[in-house]
Formats: sequence, structure tokens, C-alpha cells
Amino acid sequence: MSFRRTRAMFEKEFRHILRDSRSLIMALFLPLFQMLLFGYALNLDVDRIPTLIYDGDHSNDSRALIERFRGSRFFEIEGFTNSYADIEKGIDKSKVLLGIVIPRNYSQRLNGGGKANIQILLDGSDSNTASIALSYVEGLVQTYALQIRSQGQERKAGMPMVSPVDSRVRIWYNSTLESTNYIVPGLIAAMMMVIAALLTSLTVAREWEMGTMEQLLSTPVHAGEIVLGKMLAFFVVGVADTTIAVLVGIFVYGVPFRGNVFFLAFTTMIFLTGAFFWGILVSAVARTQLFAFQLGLVTTFLPSFLLSGFLYAIENMPMPIQVITHVVPARYFVTIVRGIFLKGIGLRLLWGQVLFLVGFSLVVFWAAERKMRQKLA
Repeated sequence: MSFRRTRAMFEKEFRHILRDSRSLIMALFLPLFQMLLFGYALNLDVDRIPTLIYDGDHSNDSRALIERFRGSRFFEIEGFTNSYADIEKGIDKSKVLLGIVIPRNYSQRLNGGGKANIQILLDGSDSNTASIALSYVEGLVQTYALQIRSQGQERKAGMPMVSPVDSRVRIWYNSTLESTNYIVPGLIAAMMMVIAALLTSLTVAREWEMGTMEQLLSTPVHAGEIVLGKMLAFFVVGVADTTIAVLVGIFVYGVPFRGNVFFLAFTTMIFLTGAFFWGILVSAVARTQLFAFQLGLVTTFLPSFLLSGFLYAIENMPMPIQVITHVVPARYFVTIVRGIFLKGIGLRLLWGQVLFLVGFSLVVFWAAERKMRQKLA
């Protein structure tokens, strides 16, 4: 492989990228647009749950319970009603997610030493949101019930009741439990896999459609030099895209960055190399730009967003799907970026993911070079 011919291929492809100003602007604008769109749209936080309350008791005790819901950031009281029909109508129209029914004898049973019941009506259309909302309600009610029991025991015994176990909770890496801190680093990884592959998936197919591939055939340039030169030209754009995405994540969304910036740059370059080689392989397989674009989209977008652990936990997937995720490169880069951003870990713990990305880049380069050699022959 000749460095001179590879550099000439790089310069030729890079000039073409610069001449196509609209595509260049789109390539640089796309990560910013996707970061702003997905970063705000993909919010997994369940809070400010719209709640409608039916207070049939109208006592000090029922109002005290209502104040607990009002004071929690997880619930947003939309109003009060005197019938089940209004709760049902609100749930049917998706105006409320939760209905709280306090029966007429709530205060009497509570102060009489019996069990005071309340009814929870929940919209289960979205099972994930409903289960999280239910856990919030149960946690609030149980805490309130323990407080009521403690106060009762204190009145009877004349001394406060002390719990034998005192749990102290400390949340590491994402202390505020904001889903943005979890989503944005994974979004950078998944998004760059798609952008990188799509940018290069059209390059060889375009050469065939425009008739310039015949000119390449008449030159002494080798298949490996074509693949490497084209990859390096788009690699410059990919580095700029990743830089934009990282800066947006840190300064727009406020995601904490606890790791080493040089290790992030190192792993990003390895990942982008494999992603761009994959796009060239797709472009070498397809003879038309339309088919290359479709093939590149199918082989990157769906795996990167659905099978990388970006949105859905891999351990919750069926076992056959979990096996398939092991060949998705975005899975490993998602783990790397989240580890660097949130945990500040480095090569000592992430060497396995880095090794896979290096192997993926080498294998895809070999496959693209071999396929290109067949095309040139």
C-alpha cells in the first residue's frame, strides 16, 4: 500500500466533500439537530403525574394525605371530583394518569385503630409509566402510614418509636436520577454510528453512477488505498460531528463529564474508523445510491437505537436477541461513552469494549478492501 496514492485519494475525496457545500452543511448540522431533538424528546423521567382526587371524607386526615401528594414532585394534582365518572372520563381522555379515591370512613377507621383503605385508579395503557407511577404512590402511602403509626405509638407509650434499621441511601454517578444524564451519552454513540455509515455508504455507489469509477480503474491506485483514502476524508467530518455532539451534551444538557478527554478521543477515533469502513463496505456491495442508502440505514439505525442498550436494557431482552447484540458495535461504544461521562472509568475497565472495536474495524476494512478489489476486477 502506497502512502502517496492513499493521500491522493484522501485529497480527491476531501475536495469533493468541500465542493458539495449543501451536503457538508447537512453533515455538520445533523448531529446538532439530532442531539437537540432526541435529547429533549427522549425523556424517561416519570414525574408530575397528572392526578385527580376524589375525597369522600373531607376530614383533616384526608387533607393531610392530599397534602402529601401535593408536596411531592412526582404528582401534579389536576383537580378534585365527587364521582368516579369524572376520574374515568379523565383517564379515557388521557387528561389524568392517576385517580386517588379516599372513602367516607377514612378518618374514622384511621383514628379507630383499624385499617384505613384508599383506592388507586391507574391508566395502564403505558405499562412502564403505570408501574413507575404505582411504585411512587405505594412508596408515598407506606411512608405516610409509618409516620401515622409512629405518632400513634408515641401517643400511647409517651415516647417516640425508633426504627431498628436506619438505611442511608447514596446514589452514585447520577445522584439526581435524571434520565438525560443516561440518554445523552448513549445518544452520542448511537447517532454517530448512523451518521458515519450513512456519510460513506453513498461514496462508492456514487462513483459508479457518475462514471468516475472507470477513471479510478485506469490509475495504479489499489483497492485498499481507495478504501482507506475515502475513509480518512470522511473521518475528518466525523470527528467534527462527534465534537459538536459532545459539546452539546456537556454545555446544553449539563451532562457531567468525569472521565479523560484523551481516552474519549482515542476510543471515538477507533469507533468512527469502523463505522466509516462499514459504510464503504455497504457502498461497495450496492451499485446504486438508493440501495446503498437503504442498506446503510437498515444495518445501522435499527441496531444502534434498539440493540445497543441505548434505550432498552440488554439484560431485559430475550436471550436470542441478547446474543445478536454482541455483534452490534454501537453496544460497545455506548458502554464506553457512558462509562467515561458518568463514571470516569478508563482502559483498565473498558479494554474489552475497545478491543472489540479494534477488531471490528480491522475485519470490516478487510471485507471492504476485498469487495472493492472484486469490483475493480
